[in-house]
Amino acid sequence: MKATAAKQKVRPRGSESAATSLADILNIVRTGRAETRQELESASNFGRSIVADRLSVLGELGLVDESASGVATGGRAPKLVRFSAARASIVVVSVSQTAIGVGLADLSGRLLTEHHEAIETGLDASITVDRVIGLIRWFLSRHTAGPEPWGISISAPGPVTLADLEPFMGRTPDFMPGWERARLVERLVETFGVPVWMRSSHDAMTMGELRGGLGRGAESMLFVRVGRRINAGLVSEGRLYRGASGAVGLIGQIALAGQGGTLDACAGAGHVEAAGRQVAEEGRSPVLADLLRRGAEITVNEVCQAAQMGDAASVEIVSHSGRQLGAVIASLASMLDPKLIVLAGTVAQSNDIFLAAVRETVYGASPPLVTRDLQIQRSQLSGSAALLGAAWIGTEELFRPDVLREWVLTGTPLQHPAFRALRDNLAKSEQRVSEDGGEGPDKAEDGVEGPDKA
Repeated sequence: MKATAAKQKVRPRGSESAATSLADILNIVRTGRAETRQELESASNFGRSIVADRLSVLGELGLVDESASGVATGGRAPKLVRFSAARASIVVVSVSQTAIGVGLADLSGRLLTEHHEAIETGLDASITVDRVIGLIRWFLSRHTAGPEPWGISISAPGPVTLADLEPFMGRTPDFMPGWERARLVERLVETFGVPVWMRSSHDAMTMGELRGGLGRGAESMLFVRVGRRINAGLVSEGRLYRGASGAVGLIGQIALAGQGGTLDACAGAGHVEAAGRQVAEEGRSPVLADLLRRGAEITVNEVCQAAQMGDAASVEIVSHSGRQLGAVIASLASMLDPKLIVLAGTVAQSNDIFLAAVRETVYGASPPLVTRDLQIQRSQLSGSAALLGAAWIGTEELFRPDVLREWVLTGTPLQHPAFRALRDNLAKSEQRVSEDGGEGPDKAEDGVEGPDKA
């Protein structure tokens, strides 16, 4: 056989090889690495007949479209191969300690619609699960003419370790006390019959910022969310870094030398609120003291607004929080050398003073080589970051090569053997509970409940 510099053309045989080549070609198209058949032949290492055959199959399955033409370059205009992002949808859910959000995204990870509402998720997890199920039903009832859902992707308010992750989750991780008993994942699979994925909120928000925010296209980024808990997400070489166990970013639990507490306790939203109430009660903040006399609650928003108005005590509270966080970020920046640091959360996004304090501390405490081109910015995505990140996580899980190969020939992930087995196991488990005389898992009400429900 003569050696050649040209790429070897592969001609797969059998259903297993067909599934592999279909998955490879679909992901090349989906990620934009090729837009024409000729580009696909080059990118995939498959011959012309294989590419033509696989595109025909993918077209029949509704996963690609070749109806548009490209620009002619001396001959007939080539057909453009496009991923059919509207073939199905992904339901996205964000749960924080004070609010929930629900939305719909297409298969490209683009967020189509969203809804947010306040709820105290720490009181009773089962109430929150009922509300999430009600909102999803309401969303799907409003989009009956749209594509079917292929999965539910969740941003959770606690750590989700790598040990909790499976291609198709069948058990709710214990990311917060009481949530494992509330059976969020199990009830979503049982109710809607689609796969469920879950990540921590800071992982989801980091992905949202990377794909649709200031971090778009960034190779290295540190994302920091400042709430009652302070967490961070790390992007390295353009990918989310999750560490050995998936617990990357729990920086709020770092003990601060000389401060008598953790970063959460000394710089988080809880600290800002407590300090604000103290200066209001002591009369050191005229603005906050006046609010207190009128019966208003002193929250982090009131403290930040008072600081923006020039209230000296509030300015010091917010600046102190920014300096404490900045000192920790400076250590991280010196070690990780990120190109971009993005701050999110109520404290960071509602106050210029906080951002200025963080910048001053980081730039002053980090080596000049690290800070020379370093940008520290405030997120522009607000509450959408977690939903957008959940959408991207859902699409990445659906189209993972090892997962995609198992369902691509059927045209839907709902026919994946592992997911079908998971649904059967959950159904048998529920039946056993019923036969044993138990009431089975709690169900959300059958009615469609929109945002008007209290």
